[in-house]
Amino acid sequence: MALRISARRICTASNSIVLSATRTPASKRNATAMAVPTSSSPESIGHNIFKEASLANPDPSADSSTAALVNRYSPYMVATYVRPQPVMVKGEGCYIWDMENRRYLDFTAGIAVNALGHCDPEMAKLIGQQARTLVHASNLYHNAWTGELSKLLVTKTRESGAMKDAAKVFVCNSGSEANEAAIKFARKVGKVRDPSGEKFELVSFQNSFHGRTLGSLSATPNPKYQKPFAPMIPGFKYGLYNDEAALKGLITEKTCGVIVEPIQGEGGVMVANSSFLQALRDRCNEVGAVLVYDEIQCGLSRTGSFWAHGLLPASAHPDILTTAKALGNGFPIGATMVTEEIAQCIVTGDHGTTFGGNPLGCRLAHYIVSRLSESQLQQEVLEKEKIFRKGFKKLQVMYPDLITEVRGRGLILGVQLTQDPTPIITAARERGLLVITAGTNTLRFVPPLIVTEDEIEEGLNILGEAMKAVMVAPDAISGTKGQQEMAPPGR
Repeated sequence: MALRISARRICTASNSIVLSATRTPASKRNATAMAVPTSSSPESIGHNIFKEASLANPDPSADSSTAALVNRYSPYMVATYVRPQPVMVKGEGCYIWDMENRRYLDFTAGIAVNALGHCDPEMAKLIGQQARTLVHASNLYHNAWTGELSKLLVTKTRESGAMKDAAKVFVCNSGSEANEAAIKFARKVGKVRDPSGEKFELVSFQNSFHGRTLGSLSATPNPKYQKPFAPMIPGFKYGLYNDEAALKGLITEKTCGVIVEPIQGEGGVMVANSSFLQALRDRCNEVGAVLVYDEIQCGLSRTGSFWAHGLLPASAHPDILTTAKALGNGFPIGATMVTEEIAQCIVTGDHGTTFGGNPLGCRLAHYIVSRLSESQLQQEVLEKEKIFRKGFKKLQVMYPDLITEVRGRGLILGVQLTQDPTPIITAARERGLLVITAGTNTLRFVPPLIVTEDEIEEGLNILGEAMKAVMVAPDAISGTKGQQEMAPPGR
């Protein structure tokens, strides 16, 4: 392994220590090493020598160039996230590098965003072409790509067997905005269907995550995140996910809309029962409520079908479908797809966006949707799921007191643990693997959909090493906080 420690500084601290930078097989997960300052004290130097010799990707030390950069800019940044020390500077495929030139296998994909991996070559080419042509002209004028993307989304959705009545699309900039539009559209439909104004209630479910804007946060029943901004938008009611028996009392004649994730990503990779989604559709039909499927994290082929609900019968399809994340593969873009009946209720001035639908974002998304809708890619996702599950099963046999369950579909998978997973997050990162958490004590795996079999095996091997390290010395590795959008208290 190439030790990232300045030999001059080590010799200054102790003339008896002589190190030469050499490679071992474990260092194959790393790019070329660079000398990185560690600590000014001999004791700290000795500790870091041992740590860096033992780990493929030890986190940068307190006096590294990484720490200096973080400390330089932190005073100017609103502290909305808790981040581990590495500063990421480059990505390619399923790998990402930090500024110390450490390479990581990325099983987070920017939280289910980079479905085509980092820095897809064709995407980079299109960015350059469109940036030299037209980036933004506002929605006061037509452009060549908003309509093309909208048509492609509707066409591919229908061809896939999902959302049978998909008709029109509102293009925006993010998942929160897509859900905000869905909430507004549902409220407007309620006004049209009941001019008295009594049909205004919205229903969502416990452990859901629909966004950070006030409307989408009102649909996200987590007291920890709602309380600082209370009161929420009035009219929201919350039910238990997969509780069919409670739907009749939950969804009433006052309900204008119901929003649900077919797979709750942030909530712990919880999969909705098909019968639950069908019951939701049936109850919405009975009371004239709009059914919204939030597929921001689970859609666009992550489950092995174009949309997660695509395996449901047409009788369970939604009136509104929201998407973002993989839609831009890292470029900020979202979309809200609606049926013709919903579209007829929305008139000029009801909603809008300054940047949404810009030609640069839409051209990129057009390419990305074309790629993600390929049947071969979807079939490969299902094959890769099998490899992951086989590896998780082996780990469960090795650590039966740690792993209790594996959930999910395709390449949105959750491994349920009996303890805090954040030390494993740290141990995996320091060995060259990035994974994140979800729900309570759940490891979440949402790698790029282009991940190879060899990369999956590499990641599973590192995960096994990380679990072993934590189980052998449970108090020796600190947990990494902030590795999910809606974390439990204390994380």
